[in-house]
Amino acid sequence: MKQHIKLISRIFLIGFLLVTIQVFGQSSENISGAWHAKVDDKHTLILIKDGYFTKTSYENNKFIKTMGGPYTLSGNGLEIKLEFDSEKSETVGETVKKTFSLKDKTLNLSLNKGTETELVAFKQVDNGEAPLAGVWHITDRMQDGKLVPIQRSGTRKTLKILTGDRFQWFAIDPGTKGFMGTGGGSYTFENGKYTENIEFFSRDDSRVGAKLSFDGDLKEGKWHHSGLSSKGDKIYEVWSKVK
Repeated sequence: MKQHIKLISRIFLIGFLLVTIQVFGQSSENISGAWHAKVDDKHTLILIKDGYFTKTSYENNKFIKTMGGPYTLSGNGLEIKLEFDSEKSETVGETVKKTFSLKDKTLNLSLNKGTETELVAFKQVDNGEAPLAGVWHITDRMQDGKLVPIQRSGTRKTLKILTGDRFQWFAIDPGTKGFMGTGGGSYTFENGKYTENIEFFSRDDSRVGAKLSFDGDLKEGKWHHSGLSSKGDKIYEVWSKVK
């Protein structure tokens, strides 16, 4: 009888552990992607992919603010180690803790509003799955007909996060708590053409609504990106995923 009870207890424990692992796995998987909320004319866009989190607010053609950094999950807790904050640079390096829940493709996330915390419902825009989905940084650039590795010094960097059909780039320096600029919106990648539709741009609000099209190709896991920049200059860049 005792052996029978022990066997039942072990089976129950194993089942509990499997369910727990499955629940945490689903939370980690389902939170990935693009999420959007709108209050009056103010848009808030959250991008979550490959361990990185960004949150951006904009209104019509006006950029308001953005922040982000690597994140970790623990149950219904979300911890973000800030690498940039366009509004409060002094918070860079701090860890921001939030709680969340998922239901019917809605992400309910706790956000700070002044000295208080409010729960905001974000609707899913995409699930974060696409050939280009990930967090990228430039590693090579064409110069005089040759691809040349980009030499970096210090902590300044430019990253681009892409989900299923949303993107955001940001130029930052976590070491000095610097924020140099950002832009983002929706994108498509079809038949070797990568096209961006700009919905916010911190440096120049007049760029909102512009459409930029480039040649794009994935080669051995690297993203080859070529065409004309927003200033009309020829570019050929190679982007690699951030690990």
